[in-house]
This record gives sequence, C-alpha cells and structure tokens, in this order.
Amino acid sequence: MIEVITSLFLIFMILGALIALESRDLFSSIISIGVVGFILSALFLFLKAPDIAIVQIVIEILTLVILIRATISRDVCFYEDTREFFPFAVNIIFLLLFSIIFISVLKYMPEFGEISSKVREFYLKEGFKKTGAANIVTSVILDFRGYDTLGEATVLFTSILGAVTLLRRRAKNE
Repeated sequence: MIEVITSLFLIFMILGALIALESRDLFSSIISIGVVGFILSALFLFLKAPDIAIVQIVIEILTLVILIRATISRDVCFYEDTREFFPFAVNIIFLLLFSIIFISVLKYMPEFGEISSKVREFYLKEGFKKTGAANIVTSVILDFRGYDTLGEATVLFTSILGAVTLLRRRAKNE
C-alpha cells in the first residue's frame, strides 16, 4: 500500500514538473512548481517525517512568495488563449488531490511526542558519546541528521538563486 501511494505522489510530482516546463506563462510555471513542492511535503508526512515536511512547507511558501513577487513585478501575462486553461485546471486538480491526501494522512499521524520521546532518549544518551559535541542540538542537526540539513540548505540556496536570477534579468532589461 505504501508503494502505491508513494508512486502516486511521484507521478503527480512529475506531472506538475512537466506542466511547469511546458507552460508558456511564467506565473503558471511557478504555481506548478509550488504544487510539486506541496506534494513533496505531503509525501514526507506520509513517510512519517513531519519535521522535514514542516521545513519543506516553510521553504515552499517562502520560495513561492519570492518568485511570485518577482513575476508580478516583471510581467504578468494572462493569455486569453484556451491553451492556458489546461495548466490552471491541472493545478486546481492537484490542489484538490493534495488536500484530500493531506487530510487522509493526518489520520495516521501519531500523537505529538509519542514516537519522538524514544528518539529523544537515544539522542540524549548516545549523542555525546557518538559525536563528541557538547551541544546536543548541534550533534543532532549536523551528525545524526546531517543529510536532512544538507538537503534543506540546498533547497533554500536553490530558491534564493532562482529569485536572484529572475530579479537580475529584470534589472538588466530596465
């Protein structure tokens, strides 16, 4: 069952990315990429990684705000062409599917702190011995969860790089 739902998430993410690539309107592309990011956060929730899901949602919201602001200040073109209705309709469908999946995943979430108390005790007992770091938070973030931290920093760096690229292009044109 987990494989089927994970596969559905991945298929929706690939479809959203393809729509973002094929859309002629920059604003629609940004919204499509936002949908992909929110589906990814739902996938993290489904895989029982709420901490990563929360970070993904925060980064996604910040990225969308920056990119939408850059797009609106640059040029917003609303085509009256009927071909532009398709990306919009698919985005609405993705949003509805994401909402349904998100609500169904929340039913299976454990009570807050139920599982984390076991993990917390392991980190407190073994953190100093295994890492040598006096600060337990630093040992968890950089040693035990180093790849997560690297991924979060990469997502943040990529979103900032995208915003700078869009704003720089606008400044050169002016």
